[in-house]
Amino acid sequence: MESFERARLDAYFTKIAARFAPDEQAASFLVTHLLPERPGFVRTVAAMSRLKAVLPKPKSITAAAQREVEQAVPVDTLSRELFTDADTALDYIESRAAGETLALLDVGGYFAPTLTDIPGRFSGRLAGVIEDTENGHRRYDAVDKLPCPVISVARSPLKDPEDFLVGQSVVFSTEAVMRARGDILHGRPALVIGFGKLGSSIARLLHAKGVQVTVFDIDAVRRTQALAQGFTVARDREAALTDAGLVLCATGAVSLHGEDFTHLRNGAYVATVTSSEDELELGGLPDVYHRTMAGDHVTRYQTTGHYFYLVNGGNAVNFLHGASVGPFIFLVQAEILAAIRMLTRGDLAPGMHEVPAADRAAIAAIWLSYFNR
Repeated sequence: MESFERARLDAYFTKIAARFAPDEQAASFLVTHLLPERPGFVRTVAAMSRLKAVLPKPKSITAAAQREVEQAVPVDTLSRELFTDADTALDYIESRAAGETLALLDVGGYFAPTLTDIPGRFSGRLAGVIEDTENGHRRYDAVDKLPCPVISVARSPLKDPEDFLVGQSVVFSTEAVMRARGDILHGRPALVIGFGKLGSSIARLLHAKGVQVTVFDIDAVRRTQALAQGFTVARDREAALTDAGLVLCATGAVSLHGEDFTHLRNGAYVATVTSSEDELELGGLPDVYHRTMAGDHVTRYQTTGHYFYLVNGGNAVNFLHGASVGPFIFLVQAEILAAIRMLTRGDLAPGMHEVPAADRAAIAAIWLSYFNR
């Protein structure tokens, strides 16, 4: 990031922080993708809360960004296991934020498995959670009787530009990996699993590139949307897998179970928009499959008479090329900052919440004043 770009970003976040400054600061943990532009956001979270630790998503860490953040805030290792067991989760939380009012800023529902155990055992007070992704939104929404407020920005209209551009970056990176092996998209029918905001963006760009696209989604409404946009909609996922030369998984849940991989046609590529642990059940693959590297970021799975290619180990393919969506990501980050103030007010009931439309409009106006140039 050039110095003038950094200065503009810092000025933008200063404006956002002033607009949404909380009356009282809470302690916070921040789960985030530690990408090159992220330190400015981290600094603002630290200005609006007592940031106790940054927990970077393991597959999306830029070394320079981590070094910069570590100069001001502890950076801890994130894993699903850290917050799967209640005792382990509480030990960690107590080690960083004992006795404090605490806000959890999440990307992907990491705190969800033990969320109900924290309020009754934590020495401080859990103010609530802020969640960034659809996958995480679903994880929290599935918790029986949420013990605290959960503010989700996953379905905010301010996130629409990010979701659209992430879809574009997924197609770019998939094509780049294939071309590095001498393969191309054209002539290779594609199956997009999941027709949400990311999946629909991926399908539209593939279609614009002349690729024959089939969509599979378990949601009947989304299937009708795909049909209305001119896509073939698969009635049977097994048959669709057999026909596809490229499978792009964009559900935020498990798209392919172990037995599904056996239906892939020979030479098919599989790529995802999120982590392999969320989108693919690789542990369920039959043991007869052998893995070998078939080029940069491509793993060949082979058994007698069958083989397919997995891109980037099943993790988000767009992170191979930075996953940048430009300044549009700052809209979502600002909404997360606005949500911090909402949590610290202490007037939200347990359950799922959104940032008010008026606050979103204020964020959009501020963003336009800095980035619509």
